[in-house]
Amino acid sequence: MSLVKLSLPPRIKVLEALGAIADGRVNVIDDKRCRVVSSEGNRTYEVYVDLEKGLAYSNDNGTMYRSYIGYPIISFLMMKNVVPFDPDIALKLKDIKWKILNENYKKYSLVEEHVKRLFASRGGNVEMLEKLVAEVLRGLRNLTLYKLESPPKE
Repeated sequence: MSLVKLSLPPRIKVLEALGAIADGRVNVIDDKRCRVVSSEGNRTYEVYVDLEKGLAYSNDNGTMYRSYIGYPIISFLMMKNVVPFDPDIALKLKDIKWKILNENYKKYSLVEEHVKRLFASRGGNVEMLEKLVAEVLRGLRNLTLYKLESPPKE
């Protein structure tokens, strides 16, 4: 079995990760594990990250089926201070129903535009948001994570 290297996510996933933390949907279990509840509250993603071994698992669609670093992994890395996090920016991304937006707009770029308008209407500085997204993506680019097919047994 050969391991697949996880690629960089679509930019919108950084915003989604910030929103998950702001909503209190990220439950850190230990140094390598957390659970992230979906924005609809109907799914729970199991996350495992071992930075020393470069291994990661999450049962979100992006990680499992598209082999990119999904928002549950990004939110966990933010909580662990591996990639940048800004609580003020995150707060302005609170209570967003990501699944509904993705289904309605059908394109991440359109969802991102909608979310940026919402963010600005909540008093957010879009330039600062863009800067944070770039910093997070730079941090993710510097990581090498290979996708596990299932989380390791505890």
